[in-house]
Amino acid sequence: MSNKRGPRSYYLIMSKLEQELLNSPFVKTVTFGDISQVDLRKQTIFPLSHIIMNNVTQGGQVLTFNMTILLMDIVDVNKALVTDQFTGNTDEMDILNTQLQVGNKLVEQMRNGNLFNEMYQVIQDATFEPFYDRFENELAGWSLNVSIVVQNDIYIC
Repeated sequence: MSNKRGPRSYYLIMSKLEQELLNSPFVKTVTFGDISQVDLRKQTIFPLSHIIMNNVTQGGQVLTFNMTILLMDIVDVNKALVTDQFTGNTDEMDILNTQLQVGNKLVEQMRNGNLFNEMYQVIQDATFEPFYDRFENELAGWSLNVSIVVQNDIYIC
């Protein structure tokens, strides 16, 4: 976090999201910004959560941060003969299950949990969209779109 003076809403929300995501046993690394700047070829960083800030709406006493959080892992392909046509020979279903859990827990923390009590609140429904093989590695996961309301820390007397 920065030592700079002034409003800290952006720093604080990013720090809180990073901390909450890293609390999950299904997240190893949290990054933010331009996804093309993340070295997705490094297998040691997965499972990975990546935060993209879409926009911020200023509503008087509150700021609403709209963001997309990518929740992903590398798909492991087993070279054995496929015996189960439903699940195939990958762990894609496991990744979708665990990464949905990560996102669902994060949203619930802002709807009713510790983050809600700390005034990081989700007041609209969040949406999850699955993706498969989206980047350089064969990755699978969810794109979580969420709007988070926080108190505006700028006050004009």
